[in-house]
Amino acid sequence: MSNLLSPPAGFNFSQLPSNLIPDDANPPWMSKGDNAWQLVAATLVGLQSVPGLIILYGGAVKKKWAVNSAFMALYAFACVLLCWVCWGYRMSFGEKLIPIWGKVNVALEQDYLFHQAFLGKFPNATMVFFQFVFAAITLILIAGAVLGRMNFYAWMLFVPLWLTFSYTFGAYTIWSTGGRLSVAGIIDYSGGYVIHLSSGVAGFTAAYWVGPRSTKDRERFPPNNILLMLAGAGLLWMGWTGFNGGDPYQAGVDASLAVLNTHVAAATSLLTWLILDVIFFGKPSVIGAVQGMITGLVAITPAAGVVQGWAAIVIGLCSGSIPWFTMMVVHKKSELLQKVDDTMAVFHTHAVAGCLGGILTGLFANPKLCYLFYGNYNNYYGLLYGFHDGQIHKGFRQMGLQLLGILFVVVLNVVMTSLVCLIVQLFVPLRMSEEDMEIGDEAAHGEEAYAIWGQGDRLEKSAGFSAYNDDTAGAARSTYNTSRSQVEMV
Repeated sequence: MSNLLSPPAGFNFSQLPSNLIPDDANPPWMSKGDNAWQLVAATLVGLQSVPGLIILYGGAVKKKWAVNSAFMALYAFACVLLCWVCWGYRMSFGEKLIPIWGKVNVALEQDYLFHQAFLGKFPNATMVFFQFVFAAITLILIAGAVLGRMNFYAWMLFVPLWLTFSYTFGAYTIWSTGGRLSVAGIIDYSGGYVIHLSSGVAGFTAAYWVGPRSTKDRERFPPNNILLMLAGAGLLWMGWTGFNGGDPYQAGVDASLAVLNTHVAAATSLLTWLILDVIFFGKPSVIGAVQGMITGLVAITPAAGVVQGWAAIVIGLCSGSIPWFTMMVVHKKSELLQKVDDTMAVFHTHAVAGCLGGILTGLFANPKLCYLFYGNYNNYYGLLYGFHDGQIHKGFRQMGLQLLGILFVVVLNVVMTSLVCLIVQLFVPLRMSEEDMEIGDEAAHGEEAYAIWGQGDRLEKSAGFSAYNDDTAGAARSTYNTSRSQVEMV
């Protein structure tokens, strides 16, 4: 399609308005509008992590873990960027080494960065930045599963290793134009598989190897600042405009549809989760509403620009109810889920919702909308439209590819995450000592989240004085949390 939209040979550029005439900084193949939107979209996704998930994690955990939780997110963001430009990007989107992995190379040279990206009408530099923020948020989501006990030095090693030996495999296989599942025709519009299913499975696996929080923290882990958590959730929601709206790689109608579908699904899911909380627990919970919002955003991600608006509502209804059921009912009855301490319930909000979104994409993908996104007509066919149009075999083929993608991502992340954890623990313990876990931030970083005395001096612990003692925090804790028994979300 890009060749059809390029100017014909011998075209006289002087006939264009002065702001559209190509020059050394604006080559003929580049669309200024698309490039601007892509940079804005990338920045919105970056803001989901920094400061979005930083303050969401910082507010959602127990007070003594606020600094450590926020810092794990900040470190991952910085570390991934350096690894990404040095080797990660080219391994994910560069020349093929094997059908599921790219060759190692840097993305730092001017000659490379100024050339047109593999898709879209903007330079490689823009694409490198755009794909980086997706890679970064994946590691930060994994962190949510191991908050409150993972050794920070182990996290420092885990991030570059997991990015290199897990994320790059998934991204190349599913997103790169030469990847095995990409060529086969899997639909993952914006990362339901590559980001959310991967982070959910990897986070759960890492939590298994790291081990649970201290007994005291597992029994009682009240959020230290729900309003701060809500601010982070708001940034996460609005940042999804760039998350899904940036993946058509152009500022076109498909981007507009993806953005609208994203927010419709998120709102529907939030309201569904909220209603279920009211029916079964008697009170609306803000923490539950945030979880419903997240599952809606995750589930619509693989489908955002390839389904119609009514399908976005159906996806929202499913994402607000099925992950709710797995979290509130299945979790309590499963010994494995009870054993693995997933601090932020990443398994339910990202793995379950990501699987759900991938399957529903295979059901509702509209072939005409897929054409707008992929440029190939009749190669991508939702099962529902297959029955309607008499193309049942194409619909079942699409559903089979969606299920194969789930299997690939699950196996990849269980194996690679386990290997990374085993390698890391050869050098440093994966888990903090019991003594350090009793203390929290002060032991890990020598810092505390709140200094509320004098000129910023730390508040010395004294009986009955702290505004953040357990009794006060417990009084403010949501009924929603206490009703879940051992299903700890935050």
